[in-house]
This record gives sequence, structure tokens and C-alpha cells, in this order.
Amino acid sequence: MTRTVPRHVPVAVIGGGQAGLSMSWHLKQAGIDHVVFEKHRAGHAWRDQRWDSFCLVTPNWQCLLPGHPYAGDDPHGFMLKDEIVAYVEDYVRSFSPPLREGLGVDRLSRLGGRFLLETAEGAITADAVVLAVGGYHTPFVPRIAERLPEGVVQIHSAAYRNPDQLPEGAVMVVGSGQSGCQIAEDLHLAGRKVHLVVGSAPRCPRVYRGRDAVDWLADLGQYDLPVSEHPLKEKVRRKANHYLTGRDGGRDIDLRRFAAEGMRLHGRLDDVAGGRIRFRDDLAQNLDAADAVYNGICALIDRHVEDNAIAAPPPSRYEPVWRPDGFQESLDPVAEGIAAIVWCTGFRPNWSWVDLPIFDGNGYPTHERGVTAMPGVFTLGLPWLWTWGSGRFVGVGRDAEYLRARIAEHLSAAELRATG
Repeated sequence: MTRTVPRHVPVAVIGGGQAGLSMSWHLKQAGIDHVVFEKHRAGHAWRDQRWDSFCLVTPNWQCLLPGHPYAGDDPHGFMLKDEIVAYVEDYVRSFSPPLREGLGVDRLSRLGGRFLLETAEGAITADAVVLAVGGYHTPFVPRIAERLPEGVVQIHSAAYRNPDQLPEGAVMVVGSGQSGCQIAEDLHLAGRKVHLVVGSAPRCPRVYRGRDAVDWLADLGQYDLPVSEHPLKEKVRRKANHYLTGRDGGRDIDLRRFAAEGMRLHGRLDDVAGGRIRFRDDLAQNLDAADAVYNGICALIDRHVEDNAIAAPPPSRYEPVWRPDGFQESLDPVAEGIAAIVWCTGFRPNWSWVDLPIFDGNGYPTHERGVTAMPGVFTLGLPWLWTWGSGRFVGVGRDAEYLRARIAEHLSAAELRATG
């Protein structure tokens, strides 16, 4: 939606995804004047940076944006891409936030006692700012890609849409996080010859002992566990998400089964030299580690079932259906008929437009539950901002509610200083 933006706003919310919209809902409920700035359209990432068969990996019942819980007839299903976009668009219509689409913030800095937002429509000041732009900004492709043969088409997962988009021939998918595994499956189901470069991402069961694992983990409080109480503390923010899928009603992703069906699995990418792609000898280790996490989650659920005398089907343990037979150190992509590579190597944050002293040595915003060290600057929607649910539909609203109270305190203190 298009709206005129005043030259000064009490609160500027930068980003119109689920985080920024959740923040707007809580601010509007509290009667706090604000504007949400969105460079593209609300829900841009879901609409424009996902492949055609994309769906949520968490059940629909976890879609709990503030004031807008899932209201469909399939709470244990998994929204498809277009349904996710519709959910976000319905959310916007449900409370008419002060949303300015098509207007991004090019630079954010401090100007006296206020914050200065530089936009294509001029400068705007604010008393408080919420950075609700998430942590996945710039598609990352390693420089090693520059040494691949020129005839091999290369795209990032953010640009992948479907198998027909790629030239005929085999496809190498680099990365085995959620995107990598799901794109590899998409290509595999389409009958393409797939080479998958496997990293250290863990895996999770889809259904165990008669229920979706997400349901069990929610009962166990895993989505509510704050970073401060997690065994890894701050390091958990750098952990890869577990891979599984909601496709076709939801199922495990078992890379060993894919291999038994003809997918070629490789260890991590090590180098490209002399026209050959070289791999590390860690495939077996990576598969075993992912299975150990899978079985560990099952064991956690087993203890919960036993401790609470819950009637459930008997326990089980995953046993490998395929194991690597030797180590292929390298391959020639041209000789193997590899026509394309899909880089599922994630994103890098880009906070270069924020000219404020709120970052640590790695360029990550320093904060405590979204409250940065600089009064009046808040961040929302980051993975593990506060809990595992922080970067998801299920937990972002709770974080926004907490920040609403902190923002109100900041505005009240600023008003007292101005009148004192």
C-alpha cells in the first residue's frame, strides 16, 4: 500500500515481513504512532525468494502471528508458498498497519537526539527504530565458484524456482541445509540426476510415535527455551536448522535413501582445480552426525512419553539404509554431464546501511532480547533472537510484544527528558 510518510515519526519499523508486521500490530494495539517501511511488498521473501514447490516445514498451527492465528481446516498440514503469501497478505488486511511499501531505508544514523532515516523520498526522523529485516540479506556464493567451467550454469537457491528452469543434464546442489535438501529432493523427484554436496546440518524426524515431532518438541518447551538457558548459549545462533520437509503432507528427508535411489552424495566442497571439483573425505561423518541428532530427538521424545505415561506407539531407532562405499576425491563436472550448480550456501547479513554503534566484531547486532546497547534501537525477527521460535511465525509475536513494552518505556523517558 502507498501512503504519505510524515517527516517525523515516533517509531520507525524497518521491514514489512512477519517481524515488522507483528511489531506494528502490537504498537497499534498500544496506540503508539509508527510507520513500517518495506522496500518491496509485505512478505517479499516468501513471494520472491522461494521455489515453486516450497512449503513450510512447521505445521500450520504454528502460524500464530499476533491477532491472526491460523484459521484453516488443516492445522497439522503445511502451507504451500502461495498459501504463505496469502496468510501474510490477509494479516495486512486484518489490521491495516501504517505500512509504506516500495520505500526502503538507504541509511540509518543518529541526528542529535533522534534517528535519521534516509530514503528515496527524503529524510525522515524518528524517536525509536526497530530493525525488523531478519538476518538473511545477501545470497552467498563462495569465490570457489569462479573457477568452475564456464559452460556450467550457476544459480543461488534464492533464484531457483523449478527443475525446468535449469538446462538438461545432471545438477549439483551444494549444501544440505533445509533449502539444499529440499531442492535436491525437488530435482530428484523430477527425474534429474542429482549430485548433493553434504555438510553438517542435522536432521529431524517428521512423525515419531504417532505425532509430528514439532508437536512433541512444542510440548517439551523447545520453542520457548531462551538462548540464555540453551546448552550452547550464544553459539546456538550459528547452528544450522534441522532438515525435513512438509511436502506432500510431510515426511523425513533421508539422504541415504536418496543415495540408494541414485542420487550421488559427496563430502564438503574442498576446491576446484584443473577443471575438477574436489571434496573432503567427511561424507560418512556428516551423515552419521545428522542421524545421531535424529535419534537424539527420538530419545528425548521417548523420555517425555515414559515420564508422563503417555499412550503412544512403541519407540524406534533410525538405522542407515545406505552407507558410502569408498571416497570419491574429485570429479570432472563436464565429463559427469553436470549442466548446472545450485548454491544452497545461505545468506550473509548486510548491515552496512546502519551507521550506528550496535554491532559486535562479527557485524552482528549486539542485543539482549532485541534491545540493543543503543537506547531507542531495537531488533526483531533474527533467528534465536530470544528463543528457537523467534525467527518463525510461532514466536516472533511474543518477541514483538516484549519490545512494545521496551519501546513505550523509551518514548516515555525521552518525553520526560524533553519536558524536564
